[in-house]
Amino acid sequence: MVPEARPLGSQDAGPPIPRGTSRFLLLSLACIGLFFLDLLLGSVRIPLIEVPRIFLGTASDPVWSTIMTLFRLPKAVTAVATGAALAVAGLILQTLFRNPLAGPDSLGIGAGASIGAGIVVILAGGAGSTFLGELGFAGYSALALASSLGAAVVLAVILAISRRVASSVTLLIIGILVGYFAGSILSVLIFFASPQKVQVFLGWTYGSFAGVTASRLPILLGAAFLGILIVATMTKDLDALLLGDRAAASIGINTRRARTRVLIAASLLAGTVTAFCGPIAFLGIAAPQGARRLFRTSAHRRLVPGSALVGIFFALLADVMSQGAPGGVALPINPLLALLGAPVILSIVLRSRGREAGS
Repeated sequence: MVPEARPLGSQDAGPPIPRGTSRFLLLSLACIGLFFLDLLLGSVRIPLIEVPRIFLGTASDPVWSTIMTLFRLPKAVTAVATGAALAVAGLILQTLFRNPLAGPDSLGIGAGASIGAGIVVILAGGAGSTFLGELGFAGYSALALASSLGAAVVLAVILAISRRVASSVTLLIIGILVGYFAGSILSVLIFFASPQKVQVFLGWTYGSFAGVTASRLPILLGAAFLGILIVATMTKDLDALLLGDRAAASIGINTRRARTRVLIAASLLAGTVTAFCGPIAFLGIAAPQGARRLFRTSAHRRLVPGSALVGIFFALLADVMSQGAPGGVALPINPLLALLGAPVILSIVLRSRGREAGS
């Protein structure tokens, strides 16, 4: 009996790739493409063929090698670390408060981190060439720790208030008020700083990935890795917290320990990024929501890496867009992230209003 004919090549075809896996792969490739594009763009154009030569030490022009290794590579890596850290921080805050608009900036956590950074800078003394000053490795470690502690204090206050406030809208309003209060304290601290620091501080508030040099990068990468590692080990706890504290406790989850770990991870991620890059807005809210829509899941074992990838994509895209200004001037990051994140946040609000109208 003659076997039934099959389409050419079908006998070698393996099982179909799951939709979620294919989207992970496509998003990863997009991030890799944006990473290399970020390395190429700037006031000095470097040919694509020169990138591998630079890393092999055979660049045609030594100036290109200096620009790449001292400035563009640390900046691109900083964008990757920042995107992943803020996206994961936003994800666990949205899970903890069960609110799609919760994030480091909307809850005032970024302002708390700024207070910690401001205290270290003012106590460090000296005018310095940047807002962070010439603190050295130990000073930058103290800066990251102080920022994380400032973020932790604000987050602890929000957690305490959330136990008495049932409305998510009211909680967000309280978070905004706490952020304004923290910002007023920061304004008082800056008032006593030198004029040079005040001037550079205004630029720091726009957000930038360019201020992290190769010597400072290990601190940022270490803090981001530790924070994401903490989150990666508690994905089951996060899944249970989506059901509420009582439901999570009924299935054996220690909710107090889970909340403490979320506080530590979110403070470490948001605090360190704020110290080194300034108050980066929108990323912590938009990236987790983008991951939920893209991968269509609520399981944190997929949402954690998915949110990190979406955050990296947004951060790299904003950094690439910042290089497109005429005259070789780099645009500030926060306005560009607002252009990317505001439509996502607006769609969240419209969808929630539509559900309320239909219920």
